[in-house]
Amino acid sequence: MPSPQFRIGTRGSPLALWQANAVRNGLVAALGGDPAAVEIVSIRTSGDAIQDRPLSEAGGKGLFVKEIDEALLDGRVDLAVHSAKDLPTALAPGTALAATLPRADVRDALIGGAAPRLADLPRGAVVGTASLRRGALVRRRRPDISVVTFRGNVQTRLDKLARGEVHATLLALAGLTRLGLQEHATEILDEDDFLPALGQGAVAVTAREGDDRTHHALASLDCAATAAALLCERAFLAVLDGSCRTPIAGLARVADGALSFRGLVLSIDGAREVEGVISGSATDAAALGAEAGRDVKARTPADLLAAFG
Repeated sequence: MPSPQFRIGTRGSPLALWQANAVRNGLVAALGGDPAAVEIVSIRTSGDAIQDRPLSEAGGKGLFVKEIDEALLDGRVDLAVHSAKDLPTALAPGTALAATLPRADVRDALIGGAAPRLADLPRGAVVGTASLRRGALVRRRRPDISVVTFRGNVQTRLDKLARGEVHATLLALAGLTRLGLQEHATEILDEDDFLPALGQGAVAVTAREGDDRTHHALASLDCAATAAALLCERAFLAVLDGSCRTPIAGLARVADGALSFRGLVLSIDGAREVEGVISGSATDAAALGAEAGRDVKARTPADLLAAFG
């Protein structure tokens, strides 16, 4: 049997495999339709192995890509597929973004066990989430609510909720929809009031720098509007040195060549926030995101800024 032309590295969760298969299907079509031309290689990451504590205490979201980057750089795989929001601010040296699939719905979904809406949860309810951003935004709207760390893949979290470990949890609507689990969402949270994670809803593909064969093969999969939005959002994050220790939210929208961006830095308790808004040409996406980041950083109180370490 001939060797595949391309090997895709990915985490092994159902959602990660859905994303990898979406890239594989597009790549197979671009190569002429031979399914054997592209192979998926599942790689267990440190982020998958650590389930007993927040990632902020274990080394940050880069733990979801470390082992996959190693496989990419040593040639065991030719490209890697990630949820864009899981990518660290700085990519591993020798790797580069090669394609971004069209973005899905960016909104968060509440999955309520005790009540269907965030506003209707009982006073003192416990909400489980692995995201400091979601926790801060929940506390901003409901200071009485207790937020606890809630790790695991989508189905694991749904199972924990069904067992009554928490009163509600929050997940990306895009992930639920991709897995056919959107019926579990009891409230879709408005993106303007509950600003998403930078990169949420986007699937990013990385490859080795200088690997022209792989970059050329992936070119037909790239969505220019999503790529520009992601450039802007990641530039904002880079200026703020955002990590899993910092509640940061933001969303860039691209239409007819124009880009608008809104970013937000919050305190852990959601009581304080600093917002940045900017717009311009989508061709200046990275510069706009960086400018917004500098503006927000300059206006962020010193004690809140200290959380950026």
